[in-house]
Amino acid sequence: MEEYPLLNLFWTMLMIFVFVIWIWVVISVFADNFRRTDHSGWAKAGWTLLIVVFPIVGVLIYMIARPRMTKQDKQLIEQYEQQQKRLAGTTPAQEIERLHKLKEQGAITAEEYEKLKAQAMA
Repeated sequence: MEEYPLLNLFWTMLMIFVFVIWIWVVISVFADNFRRTDHSGWAKAGWTLLIVVFPIVGVLIYMIARPRMTKQDKQLIEQYEQQQKRLAGTTPAQEIERLHKLKEQGAITAEEYEKLKAQAMA
């Protein structure tokens, strides 16, 4: 390899890139593990121990075992969708006015009105 210094440089850069990506993946897995609300403290400690003791296998097992969408992810998506609805042009006051008209027409009950009104104000 000494006859090809450019190949040595390429190989070194490739190894640095792989190392940086690996560190990024491990930090992302740790962050995801500690951010999740559906894990207990013991589960978080267990995953952390597994990743520290067996880094490659631990990260792979965590990434395979993690559900695609947790309850926390679903809540964030729901909050985002509600925010997008608000920004779409109807204000909470307009939505409440529309719901009041539906209640007066008998299309929705008083309980449904209160529930939908609370959602519109959230």
